Parts: sequence; C-alpha cells; structure tokens
Amino acid sequence: MSDTTVPPQAGAPAAQPPLVVNIQYVKDLSFEVPGAPAIFTQLRAQPQVNINLDVQARRVTEGQSVFEVSLIIRAEAHDTSPQANGQVPAVPPTVFVAELTYAGVFTLNGLPDNAVEPVLLVECPRVLFPFARNILSDVTRDGGFPPVLLQPIDFVALWQSRRNQAGAPAVV
Repeated sequence: MSDTTVPPQAGAPAAQPPLVVNIQYVKDLSFEVPGAPAIFTQLRAQPQVNINLDVQARRVTEGQSVFEVSLIIRAEAHDTSPQANGQVPAVPPTVFVAELTYAGVFTLNGLPDNAVEPVLLVECPRVLFPFARNILSDVTRDGGFPPVLLQPIDFVALWQSRRNQAGAPAVV
C-alpha cells in the first residue's frame, strides 16, 4: 500500500478557514437574589423562570473582518406558588435575576458579503451557546437554586425573526 498524499506546493499560501474563533469570554455576569435570605425559607415550589436571549455582533476594527459576537441572556425567576392564604400574588416576588453576556471574537475569511450576517448571527452563537448555557446553569446552582438549563436555541429562526422586524439593526 502506498501513500498518495501530495505535499503542499512550496510558496503556496495556506488556505484559511472561513470562520476562526479568536477568543471567548464572559463579558458581563450578574446574579441577584433580592429577597435573600428570607426567599430561601418562603419558596414553596420551583420558581417560574423567564428567559430572554439576544445576539449582537459588531465589527472590532474598521476595515477588517474581525467581529465581536455577544449572546445576552437574562433569566428572571418568580415565585408563582400560592401564599399561605391560598392566593397567588398579583405581582409574584422575584426569586433571582441572572444576566450573562458571553462573547467571542471571530475572524471571517473569504466569505461573500451575503454570508457575513448569517454566519455572525447564526453560526457564531451556535459556537458560544454551550459555554453560556453551562455558565448560567452553574451560577444559578451556586446561588442556591435548581440549575437553569437552557434548551437548544434555533438561531436560524431567531435571525429570521430579527430580519423580519421593521427597523431591525444591522451588523455594524
């Protein structure tokens, strides 16, 4: 059996991948328990958690294809269980608020102009999401509550919804 691989030509430029992850990082993280310590003894059931998620992208350096993409996640939990008198309060008390901005710097190489936006708002968030999901889960668990486990996100649908909104901001 012979090896038929051909070595690269001397002096030929190395092919660059179309998407390069330069770095990933926690840009902002906040966890608040406004009713502590009393909320830990008053909570009768698992709180109802509302999740808001946004994706933002911006060019890092003018004239270059280097972008910062941020996943912005806000998880706000409320106690919707009936109180001692059997009534559910009109404004359920806030159990906790977790806010996370998880970002990455990406370099795009050789992409056509019509592919830049979907790569930045779909593919880059897909890379970042598992790490952000883990951080949010850990911070809520470490805060004394059941971990918030985000379900997979359809970033294509999120991007399409954003494009269909009138006046949606473009990537800057």
